[in-house]
Amino acid sequence: MLHFNAQGLSGLIDHPVGRRPERLSEGEQAVLINRVLRGPDPVRGEQSVWTLPDLCRFIEQRFDKTMRPHSTSRVVRRLGLSKQKTRPVHAKAAKAFA
Repeated sequence: MLHFNAQGLSGLIDHPVGRRPERLSEGEQAVLINRVLRGPDPVRGEQSVWTLPDLCRFIEQRFDKTMRPHSTSRVVRRLGLSKQKTRPVHAKAAKAFA
């Protein structure tokens, strides 16, 4: 009612509300994409696959920002990356396919 009184009929239209600023800057998002696509390095003692808690630890160590796995999942999806993992293949079965 207040908007109608102040602006007339145009005051009845819902206006978009601003979004919260991104937690990671564009440069930090580019570093995260590069890290995910490069994959973990088992030689350095990293696990064989990335998990969301692993990415949260990477973000905290690299950018000094804390994020929860659920928020990291949204960032990963927004960046166009999939959180799905490849299916494990037994070593003997892998030789049969080669």
